[in-house]
Amino acid sequence: MWLVNGPLSSDDFNSSLLMGELMIVSVGESKFDKLRLEQSMNEFIADNGLVRAAANLGDGTLTLRWSSGESMVGLYAEARYGLEQLRSTYYSKHGVNQTSVQAIEDSFGLGIRWTFEHEEPEKPVMRQHIRMYEQLPYLFVELEVESDFEWETNEITPLASYLNDGNVLEFGNISESSGEIRALFVPFDNDKWVRFASQTLPCSLQSYEVTSIFHSRSRSGFVLGSVTHDTWKTGLCVEGTFGGSVGRLRVFGGAADMQTRDTVPHGSVQGKSIVSPTIFVGAFSDYRDGLETYGKANAMLSPALPWQRGVPMGWNSWSAVMSKLDLDVYTHTSDFFHKELQTNGFSDTEGSLYVNFDATWNKLTAEELREAVSRVIANGQKPGIYHTPFAFWGSDPNTPVEGTDGNVLYRDILIKDQAGNPLPKLDGAYAIDPTHPVTLERNKQQLESFVEMGFDYVKLDFLTHGALEGVFHDSSVRTGIQAYNKGMSYICEVLDPKRIGRPFLINLSIAPLFPHGYAHSRRISCDAFGTINDTEYMLNALTYGWWINDNLYRFNDPDHVVLYKSCNQRSVSEAEGRSRLNSAVIAGTSLLLGDDYRMEEAARRAKEWMTNNEVMSLARKGVTFRPVEGCSGNKSEDLFTLSDEEGTWIAVFNFDEERGSEKILSFDRMGIDSSKEIVIRDLWNGSEWSNAAGTDKFHVELGPSESKLLLIK
Repeated sequence: MWLVNGPLSSDDFNSSLLMGELMIVSVGESKFDKLRLEQSMNEFIADNGLVRAAANLGDGTLTLRWSSGESMVGLYAEARYGLEQLRSTYYSKHGVNQTSVQAIEDSFGLGIRWTFEHEEPEKPVMRQHIRMYEQLPYLFVELEVESDFEWETNEITPLASYLNDGNVLEFGNISESSGEIRALFVPFDNDKWVRFASQTLPCSLQSYEVTSIFHSRSRSGFVLGSVTHDTWKTGLCVEGTFGGSVGRLRVFGGAADMQTRDTVPHGSVQGKSIVSPTIFVGAFSDYRDGLETYGKANAMLSPALPWQRGVPMGWNSWSAVMSKLDLDVYTHTSDFFHKELQTNGFSDTEGSLYVNFDATWNKLTAEELREAVSRVIANGQKPGIYHTPFAFWGSDPNTPVEGTDGNVLYRDILIKDQAGNPLPKLDGAYAIDPTHPVTLERNKQQLESFVEMGFDYVKLDFLTHGALEGVFHDSSVRTGIQAYNKGMSYICEVLDPKRIGRPFLINLSIAPLFPHGYAHSRRISCDAFGTINDTEYMLNALTYGWWINDNLYRFNDPDHVVLYKSCNQRSVSEAEGRSRLNSAVIAGTSLLLGDDYRMEEAARRAKEWMTNNEVMSLARKGVTFRPVEGCSGNKSEDLFTLSDEEGTWIAVFNFDEERGSEKILSFDRMGIDSSKEIVIRDLWNGSEWSNAAGTDKFHVELGPSESKLLLIK
């Protein structure tokens, strides 16, 4: 083996590798210190110092080993080819073509790209493209399948390993006290009150776009997920029949089932060369770091929609009055905020505050809408409104589309199945085709009218309809994700601040998690109101989706923050209401209240709670808290932390509405140095107490439905 130092040209790079040398690769004047390549008769190895990828040239499998001891073994690729399932290990010839090995430099740093190629006579060539970067504990893998003639498929798998009697994943030097192994279920969207979940092995689950497999006690684990979201819905299957053993792993493009809300198969991609989603594969000493790193990797490739202003704060009408919305409740809310809250700490750092219409705003007359907008602006606030761009709520598809003079029916612009019939309703609405020119014009006219009326915020709802699989008007669009991208990118064009001359906040309600980059905030869960059960449900999503904030979307939206009573629920206790507010503060956060302040108790709580300077300052940080644990199954964890220059913030919850609870918290588990005396401050009542140096644990007493926000210094 030879070490090659100094800057290399592309010719040097390839010729050196042809001689089978171990290399230190360089790009321009920047030399890699750790990244090395080696090729023998039986194996090609790329090693970046943290992860070592070995391509077995005999059986066609890929093995990944991390310097920290983790490994993934027996990995291969698959693709559906007509009635046949291609598998790279079924092929007779495997190799790494030296011309495929290239030095790269991009936003991830310095790295190499190389291709593990699989060939078989009369079969398409299968190529696993791999990108590795110096000193990054993750790599990217995608599968390209190329034929001499055009073909199509609706399922392509860049990574899979089926070992009935073995373990696909090894965690390295982990003691038995590390706890059980868990696999993370991430839902495709946030509809139908779906929940995130960490399931204990043995289990069989299919997650969407991303999963993590981790030890509950040590927190060490793997993160795998798609970082390209232009074509495929990605499924990740994790199976194990014994505790502590993952026997099967599969990451594939082409997921379409009840969780994606699809009623027809995933669309087929067509061409001579078909490429899978690009998959992030990493191992981390703390899976929470891994999920945050995965979120940042997505943001590098497709940034979140930029937002230069402060944290969105204000009010949304739905939970307060639902379909009983009228001008009076809207203007009363605006006046209440102006008089009681706006100058007392409840607004973003730039002093703006949103007062938003939700569904049924169209019951108001044009004159009432103008009056509402005028009142909000006069009160120094910003008006918001609501739209469902891809959902038709009528019962008759033969209804004419508004603004087409009866020449176009909704049937014409709905997504169809292969027989030409509209897809079945979802959530009571038909799915509108995002690619149809009439759909694009319909949304353009509606959004432009919002801008013209003076609105500065739109809540877009029921967006999963636009990502459903089916047959689309634009024949070049063959999958639901392609259609969704087209529809959403057009919305962003219409509302581009450069086009309309001012910032315009876009919020997503029911929507796929991916593709991202089309909104400033996205609701992290389905509808949540004011009860302690609502708080627990929303925090379930935060427990396993906190990393979305400021990566995929600038803000996680914790939905309606009801302090007293929503329109369709009982009034909640003070403890419940304050817990709901605390849950929103730690979400990251889009803080929109949801009470009717014509109710005396709702007004009292808002005046007392929303003017707490310490709590509101924490909310205005716009930073999500992190879960301390991830062992709650499909429930929420009860302890979250955030560390910054001021100290460590703690949020602790009791989800039992009938019984109190004593929480015993570990400083070590929360990542807090307890070797010195610690001062603890309660943000709500201002009380302080100290914990003696060297004492790891402290106790928190909580009443039924109670929570606390604490600052530890």
